[in-house]
Amino acid sequence: MATKLAIYGLLAGVLLAQTASFDVATIKPSEAADGSSSGIATKDNGFMRAENVTLKRCISGAYGVPEAQILLGSLSWIGETRFNITAKADHPAGDADQMIMLRALMADRFHLTLHHQTETISGYSLVVVKGGIKAAVTAPDTEATTNTSNGRIEAKGCPMSRLVLKLAAILGTPVVDGTADSRSFDFTLKWVPDAVIAKAASGSDAANAPSIFTAVQEQLGLKLEARKVPVDVLVIDHADLPSEN
Repeated sequence: MATKLAIYGLLAGVLLAQTASFDVATIKPSEAADGSSSGIATKDNGFMRAENVTLKRCISGAYGVPEAQILLGSLSWIGETRFNITAKADHPAGDADQMIMLRALMADRFHLTLHHQTETISGYSLVVVKGGIKAAVTAPDTEATTNTSNGRIEAKGCPMSRLVLKLAAILGTPVVDGTADSRSFDFTLKWVPDAVIAKAASGSDAANAPSIFTAVQEQLGLKLEARKVPVDVLVIDHADLPSEN
C-alpha cells in the first residue's frame, strides 16, 4: 500500500511539473495603435496568444482578479506598456492550466512578485434576471477568446468568471460573479461608453443608445446590482520589463 501511495505521489508530482510552465514563450512590444483591441486566447493543445496586452491584464487573467483590484504602487508601466505574447506547453492544457502557466511565465520573464489581501468595498454583483441568460452556450472544442474594444466585447468560450473581470475593468469597480453558473458562453456585447453619451446631443442616436448596464441586461439577460463586496486585492511588490526572448 505504501508503495502504491509513493507511486501515486510521484505521478502527481510529474503532472504538477508538466502544468507548471510553458515550454517556450516569446514576448515582444506591441505596435498596435492606441484604442486597438486586446485579449488573451487559449487552445486546448497548450497554445496561448496574448495580443496588445498590458502586464496588468495578464495578472488579471492569470489570478482571476479584476484590474481594478490590482494595486501597482509606483509601477505605473504595468498598466500602460503593451506586449504581444505567444507561449506553448509541451502537452495539451486547457485555459485554467494555462493561466497557472502564465503566472510562472510572469515570475520568470517579468520577475513579478505580489501578495494578496482582502477588502470589502463598493462594487457590483452580476446576477441572472428573470427569463435567464440570453447568450449562447459554447460548443465543445471552441477556442476561448475574449476581446475588448471601445464599447464592445467579442467573446467565445467565456465563463462568468472572465466576464466579471472584463466588466470590472470597464467600470473601474469590483464586480463579483453572483450567477452560480459554471458554463461558458459566446456573445457580442455592445454599448455606448458613458463619455460618448455625455457628449452627445439630446435626442441623437448616441444619447439614446444603451449604457453598459442596460446592454448587459438586454443583450445577455444579466444585471449588475450595486452592493458591498468582499474582494481579493493583489498588491504588486516588484516587476521588471521582460527579459530578452
